Amino acid sequence: MDLDLLKTFVEVVKTRHFGRAAENLYITQSAVSFRIRQLEQSLGVNLFIRQRNNIQLTAPGERLLPHANMILTGMQRAKVDVALANNMHKQVSLAGTPNIWDAFLQFGINHIVAAMPGVSLVAEVKAQQESTRLLLERTLDIAVLFDPPKVDELVVKQIKHLAIIPVSTMAQTTSEDFFDKQYVYVDWGTAFSLWHAKQFNGSTPPYFRTSTGRIALDLIMQCGGSAFIPRALAVEPIEKKQLFHIESVEQNAREIYVAYHKDNEQIEQIETIASLLASLPD
Repeated sequence: MDLDLLKTFVEVVKTRHFGRAAENLYITQSAVSFRIRQLEQSLGVNLFIRQRNNIQLTAPGERLLPHANMILTGMQRAKVDVALANNMHKQVSLAGTPNIWDAFLQFGINHIVAAMPGVSLVAEVKAQQESTRLLLERTLDIAVLFDPPKVDELVVKQIKHLAIIPVSTMAQTTSEDFFDKQYVYVDWGTAFSLWHAKQFNGSTPPYFRTSTGRIALDLIMQCGGSAFIPRALAVEPIEKKQLFHIESVEQNAREIYVAYHKDNEQIEQIETIASLLASLPD
């Protein structure tokens, strides 16, 4: 099967628009339509329900998507592996969820690169479920997560205890004001959500919700408000008195885990990365 057809299919799924897919692929819209028709003819199914400004996957399209992603990811990794073969470098792929990158990984990736000069590192942002699937498919080596997957084939280790503190742009903030005055809710995973439901005492819902701490931090710094932010992200603005740690509100913490396949051939490199991440300062 032509990989360009699969790339085009995946891009249309991402954009839900033939025109935007064409722009992202640097081809014409008619070329996108032609490639999708070719793919549908080769598979003998319709992959999309085409309605004006509303392109949806059919059931066969839904079934094809994970296979298309796996094939494209595998081919990309194969090309890198072949290119690295001459100088005997190892390639290790690492993924974290968006909030893991904001809260933790961004502070440690340079240490991994510096400490492992013989390793070619591929670092990506992946959702929790996608990371687990890729680990099982052996197309991802190590995932860094808040919520550990409970799968027998995977090794899961806790490496860090991340402090998440209540901060506000207003110094004299009570517990009630923290939740009522421009409170930004950040999704720090399942355990945090359960804890937050018990703590939340605001009479109004959060005026903004996000899955990443960096977005929440940037928003309250620009518009004012409060949020639960990792201590590492909040240290500098607190020192500059742009933010204030609100002592009257209970703080939270999340455990950070690494997960990898127990039969991965690069266990030594994976465990080195896990150790480097575990040694990062709190």
